[in-house]
Amino acid sequence: MESLKRDQLKAAGFSDDVLPSQDKDRTWNTGNFFTVWMGSVHNIPNYIAIGGLFAIGLSVGQVFSAIVMAALILAAVMVFNGHAGSKYGLPFAMLIRSSYGNKGALFPGVIRGVIAAIMWFGFQTFAGSQALSILIGKLWPGYLTLGGDWNFFGLTLPALISFLIFWLFNVALIYGGMDILGKFTNILSPLIYIVFGGMAIWAINLAGGIGPILSYSSPGFEGNSIIVFLAAVTAIIAAWAAPMVSVSDFTRLAKTPKHQAVGQTLGLIVTYLLFAVASISIIVGSEIAFGTPIWNVLDVVARFDGTFAIAISVLTLCLTTLSVNVTGNIVPAGYQIASLFPKLFTFKSAATLAAILGILIMPWKLMENSTSIFTFLNIVAGLLAPITGVMLAHYFIVSKKKIDINELYSKNGKYNYKNGYNVNAIVATIIGAVLSLIGQFVPFFKPLYDISWFVGIVSAIVIYTILEMSKKKRSIHNKS
Repeated sequence: MESLKRDQLKAAGFSDDVLPSQDKDRTWNTGNFFTVWMGSVHNIPNYIAIGGLFAIGLSVGQVFSAIVMAALILAAVMVFNGHAGSKYGLPFAMLIRSSYGNKGALFPGVIRGVIAAIMWFGFQTFAGSQALSILIGKLWPGYLTLGGDWNFFGLTLPALISFLIFWLFNVALIYGGMDILGKFTNILSPLIYIVFGGMAIWAINLAGGIGPILSYSSPGFEGNSIIVFLAAVTAIIAAWAAPMVSVSDFTRLAKTPKHQAVGQTLGLIVTYLLFAVASISIIVGSEIAFGTPIWNVLDVVARFDGTFAIAISVLTLCLTTLSVNVTGNIVPAGYQIASLFPKLFTFKSAATLAAILGILIMPWKLMENSTSIFTFLNIVAGLLAPITGVMLAHYFIVSKKKIDINELYSKNGKYNYKNGYNVNAIVATIIGAVLSLIGQFVPFFKPLYDISWFVGIVSAIVIYTILEMSKKKRSIHNKS
């Protein structure tokens, strides 16, 4: 986009943050995309989710297969939905207008970039602060007793200090910019391999070798049903429902589409293979060794011998949580708020506002009941999967990978559709969401809810394509 046009768009109220990225901004190579999502894979909630799969009776082989299948599907969707960002340099907040309309984009944008992002930013910040408290407590035991019985809305003084420190780390990465974030994930990569690889070796040794782990049989229900297996895959993918929608916020920085395609594919598959080995070894190995599975990876670390091993492991967990929080939550929230109020906010000021709101929702209160968090995650996944489906169908099937940039930034252009709304996209999203979530309220449809992400994305792709093809036929017929 030529400089004169950019100046005109800025005068119209669009900030640099929501304009197509320029060549000088396209600095991310294959290595950046290989490492960017590592923290999103290796984190505490994901390990707990794998423990849940064993709890419902899946075997080691079934859990491993579910993780691998989820990784393959995830990599494909991330690459495909990231193509437009790498080709046109568009952030999610603007890309979504091509399928939903200038005004219609507000609906999916708010769900992904505001509600889901801010809620999960608060959750992840609190989770990271718990790991930080353990780290500081190991180095300074008296830290955990500071303030005595004093508390702030349920947070003890050490917990409050750790929360605010970890929150500041997140904000610091925002102001460091996307280049700093790319370098940060590159540094984090070797730490993840060392720490989680070490945990896997530790757990295998505890279990008496790899043989007992491979021959482990869950005492619970044997999950041989295809629905049960797909539900296991869904549980792994559900945590990615939001990043899959807004992946263009990162792929817009790619040097070429090939860099993001190769980097994300290799990065997600290799990282998930390590995660599969580590998570299965840790959970099964701990059950064999101690008679009970350790589903929280922080509890695994607490059993290590030596302060240094504990410190480096907890530090890595803090950093992985920081990585997923910034990439998966605060970045899309910043872009979305900046696009909603371009004259009031830049990306950095919008992201800071989102971070402040992440404190005000008091996530430690919301996390007192773990079931409410997973219910929230399932519902958000059920809402976001149809949005991903509509985006993919529109870009690859309807528009044939062509986007008119000038029209996209025009108030009354082709992407205004009907009064700013693409009714077909909204209808497909609503129907897809209803099909995904109805099983939460009507027991007969529970199998659909168990595989909500699959139901949401497939139904939205089919419905949107049918509606758009019908509209095209009517248009041709009317012209003739």
